[in-house]
Amino acid sequence: MVPPVAVSPLIKTARWSALLLGVFYGKQRFDYLKPIAEEERRVEEAEKKAREEQERIYKQLSEANSDTILK
Repeated sequence: MVPPVAVSPLIKTARWSALLLGVFYGKQRFDYLKPIAEEERRVEEAEKKAREEQERIYKQLSEANSDTILK
């Protein structure tokens, strides 16, 4: 095995800076997207409730129409 080579302090600094900038950017991006995702979730939940209500009404109507003497 070849012994490890000493890494330049400039390269170490650049790598740590890139890591810290990436963490900072990720935090900012997350804070920006979080309210948008919450709003989408809220809208989707409201649409789901409305869709379930329509399905319930449709089921009740189809059951009422199928309850006849002429089966």
